Amino acid sequence: MYRPPFSRNLFAEFDRLRRELDQAFELSPSIRGLGAGFPTLNIGSTPNSVEIFAFAPGVDPAALDVQIEKGVLTISGERKAPQVPEKATVHLGERFAGRFHRVVSLPDSIDPASVTASYRDGVLHISAQRKDSALPRRINIQ
Repeated sequence: MYRPPFSRNLFAEFDRLRRELDQAFELSPSIRGLGAGFPTLNIGSTPNSVEIFAFAPGVDPAALDVQIEKGVLTISGERKAPQVPEKATVHLGERFAGRFHRVVSLPDSIDPASVTASYRDGVLHISAQRKDSALPRRINIQ
């Protein structure tokens, strides 16, 4: 008798698959942490700007590259691995080291010429001002 590989309840299969993936990722904490990407981002907006905070501790600011092209902001760079003494044995390494690349789509109202970036205490702060034409304005009635 033929038995299909999936049960009739597709949602139950998705739930089973999610549980199996959760179990697989519990075996390696470093893999579980990679899902969010590096650096982690907080993005917010004000009426005048979009504010982006990239949390990149241990990254040399000279190793960061921030670019904007056609409304797409790209943050890339490299974080060096910490120096481990020659005879030391690492039992668990959860800190990401290596090259990274994050891409964020910005709204059309952003003026690419007004984007500024600063780095302090492991946080890259990018501020993108809105175009004057995109800002709300009050129209006087005559």
